[in-house]
Amino acid sequence: PVLVLIIFMYTAVVLQFPPISNAAETLGLIVFSNRGLVVPWGEGAEQTRLFLVLLGSGLMLAMTAAVWRTRRHDASGEPHRRVLWGGGVLLLVAVAAHLSLSAPGTISLPSREGRVVTGGIQLGSEYAALLIALVLYTASHIAEIVRGSILAVPRGQTEAANAIALSGFQRLRYVILPQALRVLVPPLGNQYLNLTKNSSLAVAVGYFELTRITGQIIANGNPAPQSIGILMLCYLLLSLTIALVTNFVNRRLRLEGRS
Repeated sequence: PVLVLIIFMYTAVVLQFPPISNAAETLGLIVFSNRGLVVPWGEGAEQTRLFLVLLGSGLMLAMTAAVWRTRRHDASGEPHRRVLWGGGVLLLVAVAAHLSLSAPGTISLPSREGRVVTGGIQLGSEYAALLIALVLYTASHIAEIVRGSILAVPRGQTEAANAIALSGFQRLRYVILPQALRVLVPPLGNQYLNLTKNSSLAVAVGYFELTRITGQIIANGNPAPQSIGILMLCYLLLSLTIALVTNFVNRRLRLEGRS
C-alpha cells in the first residue's frame, strides 16, 4: 500500500542519509542529507516577470500557428507540420526575449559549506520521502497502464504496418499509439485522481499538507464543520478539474461512428 511505502521511504531511506556535516553531493547538482534534498533552482531578476509575460505571449502565438497549419492541412491536404511551426515560433520568441532582456534569470546551484548548504532550494525530509514514494508508486502503475494499452492494439495492426514497409517509428506514431491512446486515457486519468488523494497521506510522516493544516486550524479553535467543508471543496475542485481534462482528451480521441 502507498501508506506503507511513504513510511518506509521516510524511516528507512531518507532518515538514513548521512548527516548534514557529511552530506553527499551528486555531480555538484544535488545535496542530500537526513534533513532532505537541496536541488538547483531558478533565481529571478528584475526582468523575470517581463520575460514570463513574453514567454506566455510566445506560447499563444505558437498555438495560433499550430491551429493555422491544421486548417491549411484540412483545406489543401499539405503536411501540417504544426509541431515544427509551433515549436519554432515559441523558440524564436524565447530566444529573442532572453537576448533582449540580458539574462532575465539565473540557476542557483547548491553548495555545502560545513553544516550549511547555500543556493538551490531545500526539500525537507518529509517532503522528499513523500515525493519519492508517490513518484515510484504512481509511475509503476502508469507504466503498466501504458504497456497494457500498447499490447491491447490487435497484432494484425502491427503486421499490416510492416506489410506497407513502415519504419518502427512510423509504425508506433501512426498505427499503434493512436489506437493505444483510446485505451490509455481513462485509467491514466484515474491515476492522477489517485495521486491527488494519496497526497493527503503525507500527514503520516508529519508533512504539513492540506489535511494536516485543516487539522491544525480546527485545533486552534476554529469551527470544524466549515474547515472540513473547505477541505472537501478543495479536493472536489482538484478532482473535477482532472476529470474534465480527462473527459476532454477522451472525447478528442473517440472514434466517430456513423449516426
